[in-house]
Amino acid sequence: MQNTLKSLLLMLRTGDEQARSLGQEIADWLERRGLRATLCEHRVDGGLEACKAPEDAPWDLVLVLGGDGTFIGVARVCLHLGLPLLGLNLGRVGFLAEGADKWPKRLEALQSGRYVLSRRVCLGYAVSRGAATVCSGIAVNDVVVSRGDMARLIRLKVERESANGLERVGEMRADGLIVSTPTGSTAYGYSAGGPLVYPELAALCLTPVCPFLNTFGPMVLPADAPLRIAVEEPRGEVRMTVDGQRAFALEHGDVVRLVRCPDDLLMAQTAECGSYFAKLANKGFFTQR
Repeated sequence: MQNTLKSLLLMLRTGDEQARSLGQEIADWLERRGLRATLCEHRVDGGLEACKAPEDAPWDLVLVLGGDGTFIGVARVCLHLGLPLLGLNLGRVGFLAEGADKWPKRLEALQSGRYVLSRRVCLGYAVSRGAATVCSGIAVNDVVVSRGDMARLIRLKVERESANGLERVGEMRADGLIVSTPTGSTAYGYSAGGPLVYPELAALCLTPVCPFLNTFGPMVLPADAPLRIAVEEPRGEVRMTVDGQRAFALEHGDVVRLVRCPDDLLMAQTAECGSYFAKLANKGFFTQR
């Protein structure tokens, strides 16, 4: 890829001294090489209000210092910018972020244009309650509709919108339902028995959580048609969780509508990152005894 980088936004994990120190070191490194750097701490409940790009140097790329959780949160608030993101892992798993120990090599690759862009599907969600939309937003990994604190099953109905109207996908009594993007298929969905899906496919993964007397198994659907999840549980608590970071209480009769976001997540990947399959093996998804 041709090098066009002139200005980077460095998003730091909230309240992390290691991220703050490394961010300043990277900013100094970039500025010695003629690039502009804006340091900004990621706020879990905020957007980019505290981050301002130089007037003469709009951002070309977002560098995220933190773990996968920080990367996902930053991706949500930066998706509308249409900028590529690259993460430097300061967390535990680091499936989305690259290793921070070799950051000079990774930044040299960025500066010289030796990186590729991986385009990832994201989800837009909206909760309808009667005629009103009571909650909406973006998910990078997954949207989960699940039971509350009480260990009791909930009733859900899943439909898919098509040119011919609503198509019934299925109904279930279960602890919940996970709808994940291919990027999120390595997270909660996989833990619940869902499939690993190549991250650049335009698809959605549906994975029931502990379904009761039900043959509704995990499935992969094209991302081009919206899905609807109707809450048919009249008594128990039902919640919607977004990327494991945001939660919203649902009520009987609520409908969660999921659509493909018009903007895809762009992930910058250097050669040091390794292939998708090598990363699966390194993170323990493929094991051999």
